Amino acid sequence: MEQRSLRELMGGVIPFVAVAEAGSFRKAAEQLGLTPAAMSKAIQRLEGALGSVLFHRTTRHLSLTEAGERFLLRCRDALEQLQEGRDDVLRAQDAVHGALHVSLPYILGRALTQMLPSFQAMYPQVSLHLHVSDRFSHLLEEGIDVAIRVGELADSSLLRRHLMETQWAVVASPSYVARSGMPDTPESLVRYQCLKYHSFRGRPTEWAFRRADGKTYSVETPCSFEVDHGELLIEMARVGGGIAQVFRYLVVEELRDGSLVELLRDYAVSGPTVQALCLPAGNKVPRIRVFLDFLQERFRVFEAETLERDLARGGGA
Repeated sequence: MEQRSLRELMGGVIPFVAVAEAGSFRKAAEQLGLTPAAMSKAIQRLEGALGSVLFHRTTRHLSLTEAGERFLLRCRDALEQLQEGRDDVLRAQDAVHGALHVSLPYILGRALTQMLPSFQAMYPQVSLHLHVSDRFSHLLEEGIDVAIRVGELADSSLLRRHLMETQWAVVASPSYVARSGMPDTPESLVRYQCLKYHSFRGRPTEWAFRRADGKTYSVETPCSFEVDHGELLIEMARVGGGIAQVFRYLVVEELRDGSLVELLRDYAVSGPTVQALCLPAGNKVPRIRVFLDFLQERFRVFEAETLERDLARGGGA
């Protein structure tokens, strides 16, 4: 069938079924929000495409011809199939399944993996693929669905979800403090062994502190050990290698069990924000949307539990 006839056929099916079921052009037109004249033209075009008359028409009565009755059965079957197809698409849109690729930095790896079993229990049809790296991922080019990042990012086109605030803590082992003494100001750190983190760009992160007026300032500290992995930095401090500045949430348990002590607590300053990022269209994908919601809720709980454990410890040295 040529394209024009096919268009006329498809365009006339719904008006035809409406007229056949209503038994009236006027009633069918009201149901579809059309004029009786438009309904009549649609049926005429349909009959022309089929090469057959579908209705017996008189001034007082409207009924299907034999061809019309046969065609109505086919049309009802076709419309039922279309409805089922639409329902399948909607169900697929609502279903949470498929592969989910998540990029995150090393320092969030332990916290996130503690949360993931709960997500897997809630959505067993989602397969998680973690990409752990401290470099910034290009979501579209690398096929990343969600990137969890610490700090501000330049790309304003991404959809962002706030997850958690951080705070810096200066820590050392009790053995190191006993051996080297305790710094009394940030400036006095020049006399100590300082363990420093450097980013994937190879630049060490300068240490930040809070002045008496509440403003943040940085102190250039000497470097006796440098590493690009946050947990190794913490381990080096725990075994007595020197003093490190890390995110407090990473060392709450060590501070609680006494394997690390906090120094210069009065100078502690807030750190960067933890955010979840995705492409703008990602929020419409069920598996991405529910994962973002899950992250927001679980990081809120994690932040509250971290604060509670920190308060229960009663502060640092």
